[in-house]
Amino acid sequence: MLYYLFSWMHENRYPGTGIFQYISFRSAAAFILALIISIYFGKYFIKYLKKKQIGESIRDLGLSGQNEKAGTPTMGGLIIIAAILIPVLLLCQLHNIYIILMIFTTVWLGMLGFSDDYIKVFKKNKEGLSPRKKLLGQILLGLVVGSVMYFHPNAVICEKKVQQQKVTEVNSIELLKVENQENVHTPRLFDEPHHSSKTTIPFFKNHELDYSVLTRWMGDESGKWSFLFFIPIIVFIIAAVSNGANLTDGLDGLATGVTSSVAVGIALLAYVSGNVIFANYLDIMYIPNIGELVIFISAVIGACIGFYWWNCYPAQVFMGDTGSLTLGGIVAVSCIIIRKELLIPILCGIYLAQSISVIMQVSYFKYTKKKYGEGRRIFLMAPLHHHFQKKGLHESKIVQRFIVVSILLAILTLVTLKIR
Repeated sequence: MLYYLFSWMHENRYPGTGIFQYISFRSAAAFILALIISIYFGKYFIKYLKKKQIGESIRDLGLSGQNEKAGTPTMGGLIIIAAILIPVLLLCQLHNIYIILMIFTTVWLGMLGFSDDYIKVFKKNKEGLSPRKKLLGQILLGLVVGSVMYFHPNAVICEKKVQQQKVTEVNSIELLKVENQENVHTPRLFDEPHHSSKTTIPFFKNHELDYSVLTRWMGDESGKWSFLFFIPIIVFIIAAVSNGANLTDGLDGLATGVTSSVAVGIALLAYVSGNVIFANYLDIMYIPNIGELVIFISAVIGACIGFYWWNCYPAQVFMGDTGSLTLGGIVAVSCIIIRKELLIPILCGIYLAQSISVIMQVSYFKYTKKKYGEGRRIFLMAPLHHHFQKKGLHESKIVQRFIVVSILLAILTLVTLKIR
């Protein structure tokens, strides 16, 4: 909303108001505002949760320090959601289709996670929302996101021209204008914006994969049916990443710490994808109007770091499914929007490891129980962070090491843009 106010003021030549046109300024403002909301106002929300006795009920898993966490306020994900949405509503272009999609994702998964936490806390049902209902909510979100990305007229990309000028030939005046997303310069380096089902694929020379290759067996007109594969893949990615983030939220500060480093990687990917000069230099597709996503992700980073202030060991509040499902969905949808979803296994390696550890543990237990009459385990406990707890590592050390690994994976993800 402030963006539109300052845009009007800039058009009417009020001095100093042009700064709101820059993505870098609004991103920094979104980060700071989200940080302040989650730290300062988070304190009062935690007091409110304690007053209403909205505490976490802990299942006895035989882990050290587990009983001390009983009664810790939960549903703190509402702090994260508020710290994200308030800066976004104030600073972003709300008519941007990508921002609309991200707001919808945040609110939708926030309500889904809140429903789960509400059943656990107020209905005293530790199982919460049934897995089928959770999955249905994620599928519906995936259908919306997939359909918008495939069919919406503003969800377009620009590909590099075969013959083009070098980036060094673009003068300094153009460099200053690029950040403001003025597409007047796009034709010099890239083709006109067009619909495409292409995405970025790491480690390959052409660096792009078109989902239409999955329908080539249908004949010459097969390209128009690629949405039959594209949308289900989007649904799977959203469900997988959202659940992976949910599984990661098992130790104090783990989900927020890991998601912060992942979000920094996404913000950088979004910035270079939405900047003509960097997109040209890195030889990647240019995505018009994607720069607004940098502002949204900056708010996510600020919200996560601010929540970490209260959620680090020993946690004064838990995010609950309200936060974990939302953060996972935000990560998945933002990667889809910037067409880097195939980089998720690297960027979100911690989420992936957590999910795989659970799948392996459950599958092997069922297999051995059927074959030997007694279930056996691969890990001491799943998800993976509990395995290290069982081995005697303190949870704060596990969290810090997982965050370090997540930072390294984010760096590796960025490096893949130049590794062909």
